[in-house]
Amino acid sequence: QVQLVESGGGLVQAGGSLRLSCAASGRTFSRYAMGWFRQAPGKEREFVTAISWSGSSTYYADFVKGRFTISRDNAKNTVYLQMNSLKPEDTAVYYCAAGNFGDVVVRTAHLYHYWGQGTQVTVSS
Repeated sequence: QVQLVESGGGLVQAGGSLRLSCAASGRTFSRYAMGWFRQAPGKEREFVTAISWSGSSTYYADFVKGRFTISRDNAKNTVYLQMNSLKPEDTAVYYCAAGNFGDVVVRTAHLYHYWGQGTQVTVSS
């Protein structure tokens, strides 16, 4: 069992930055691939980025490439999402997810086994 708790969301002006954290419980965190997803009001949940359990592989949605960076610290059981050059269209609830896939990245939400409660990110214009 893995429990995930996101933090770091908030209100920021366009062009600003935020760093989200996702703290995981459980001794096997290092064996879970991690992903970040987001859901804006009235829209479906969408993939943002993912990282393999070793951190050797990452994948980004086109709309965040060059702006967002995913990383993980397995010693701290934490995955991070550094978000730079934020745009109003980045406004959403951001969720982290964990999946026991092996050392790969996965973009499909329903394949993930565990989810956090989400953290709100609001970008003002």
